[in-house]
Amino acid sequence: MTKADIVASIAEETGLDRAEVLRTVEAFMESVRDSLAKGENVYLRGFGSFIVKKRAEKTGRNISKKTTIVIPAHNIPSFKPSKTFVEKVKKNVKVK
Repeated sequence: MTKADIVASIAEETGLDRAEVLRTVEAFMESVRDSLAKGENVYLRGFGSFIVKKRAEKTGRNISKKTTIVIPAHNIPSFKPSKTFVEKVKKNVKVK
């Protein structure tokens, strides 16, 4: 499902104009991005949490040059679904 599909689905369910729904969806995504960029987690009860994970510094390998490199510590966004979200997906998704 793409962003356009989500906008079309919400517009159909609510009866709102697609352009209005698109602005709302984009504002939501921007708000989540801004919060995570500031290091703030976003909690949506019944859906899940967008969180910032801290990755420690580690040693890696550049296999083309056969050298060791240091990958610095950094933050990375992550999503953790709620229990109800996981249960609904487990119950309804059929494995192909």
